[in-house]
Amino acid sequence: MAKELQQTLPEARRKRVQRLKKMIIGIVAAGIVIPLLCCVYLFCRLHTIDGTLKTLEQRLDELDIRNQELQTLLQQLQEQKSTPVQTPQIQEDSSGAEASEPVAEESSGQEEIHKVYLTFDDGPSIYTNDILDILDSYNVKATFFVVGKEETNAEEALQRIVDEGHTLGMHSYSHKYKELYESMDSFTQDFARIRDYIYQATGEESVCYRFPGGSSNTVSEIDMHDFIDYLDSQGVEYYDWNVSSGDGGSMKLSTDTLLENCTKDIDTRDTSIILLHDSAEKPTTVEALPDIIENILARPDTVILPITENTRPIHHIE
Repeated sequence: MAKELQQTLPEARRKRVQRLKKMIIGIVAAGIVIPLLCCVYLFCRLHTIDGTLKTLEQRLDELDIRNQELQTLLQQLQEQKSTPVQTPQIQEDSSGAEASEPVAEESSGQEEIHKVYLTFDDGPSIYTNDILDILDSYNVKATFFVVGKEETNAEEALQRIVDEGHTLGMHSYSHKYKELYESMDSFTQDFARIRDYIYQATGEESVCYRFPGGSSNTVSEIDMHDFIDYLDSQGVEYYDWNVSSGDGGSMKLSTDTLLENCTKDIDTRDTSIILLHDSAEKPTTVEALPDIIENILARPDTVILPITENTRPIHHIE
């Protein structure tokens, strides 16, 4: 009996030791696995939050652009009430080339020519070639204010724009408002980058610029005249717009609405610079373009032209 008891005691001790080992292993495993799972969960949450923040930032930029366009449209409507024939934003070209045209027309008794400029911001995009095909089918030239793009076919699109006789303008390289307008240094560095980007792609040196958000944007805390003076020192003219298609916001507009926005007041101006967008998010702009062109060309004494050094610029600020 004593011998059996002696054999039972070690066996019981061994089982307790085994259970203790299993408990320790379980605790250690839990101590490793649970933190790892927590880290994975936190990483996923941070990634989701980062994506949400980027989306919100993009939405805010779009809302800011939309707000600026609405302010511009309101200003234009107010100006049209007081001067229905010509908006006061239109300034005389410094060379005087176009300034003399109205005088010649009046003295000869000819009708006033309405000059329309189709301008496309934010390209090149997946729709650039479609836009160029449409323009080519109507033998119409336009102006493209482009930004920096890393895609391999972006430079091919820039070359096609130049080869087909359109005007290639600068719209900043980054198109990031806060970075671009943060300081004069950031603006000049961005300017040098987009100008070099266009030159490397096409061999052409662009001499026209459009500020993201326009010269009347409310993002820059630096006086926009400082940037304008810098462009002037580089031999570059900037161009705002006095007609907005409305396609710059996040809301998708119908082709009928785009057509009306682009053409309803053309007859009241001698110069109309129309703001459109060459963007992957703007398919209806491409769809509406043929109707816009046909509507403009059907008007008497109205022509569609690309921006050149003789074009009278539209400036939102004096």
